[in-house]
Amino acid sequence: MTQLTLVRHGQTDWNLARRYQGQQDIPLNAEGLKQAHTLATLLSDEVFNAIYSSDLQRAVQTAQILLDDRSIPLITDTRLREIGFGEWEGELFQEMFAKYPDRFTLSRNDPAIIMAAGGESVAQVAERTSAIADEIARLYPSGRVLIVTHGMALATLVCRARGSALSEAFDLVPDNAQPVHISWRSGID
Repeated sequence: MTQLTLVRHGQTDWNLARRYQGQQDIPLNAEGLKQAHTLATLLSDEVFNAIYSSDLQRAVQTAQILLDDRSIPLITDTRLREIGFGEWEGELFQEMFAKYPDRFTLSRNDPAIIMAAGGESVAQVAERTSAIADEIARLYPSGRVLIVTHGMALATLVCRARGSALSEAFDLVPDNAQPVHISWRSGID
């Protein structure tokens, strides 16, 4: 079984403003860089076979800091991107909740529901994140891999690894730059 250490990227200005980032390519802010360096210190004695990261710069910046002086590959993959929020990307959480409260309830209760026009469902995110986790588990069947990703992408992996309902993903989004450890076996449903 592969041991995965999942990390949500460091803080961005849009995290602070409580804006939907989705797949917008927002960089870390000064606090996010500091969080990544603090986490790098915390994980400095950990041995990993590889680091995988979303290709969005907030994740890549975090992953590069965590790579530090390790001589392991850093692989970026679009399947580790955050959930696509479509038309809501760049909008404030509070405003979208006030405008579309029914969409929040529906998508929270049914992971197949797409929250915003042009976006993705939690189930779609779980499909793509599980596919890359399966690949990683096949490549490193007894290894340890660090994955730097985004809140909902990370939460779907936790749900799948635990055998939890995807409706729980909304409650499993960790703070920025916080590690979550899971075991992954290729083919987990």
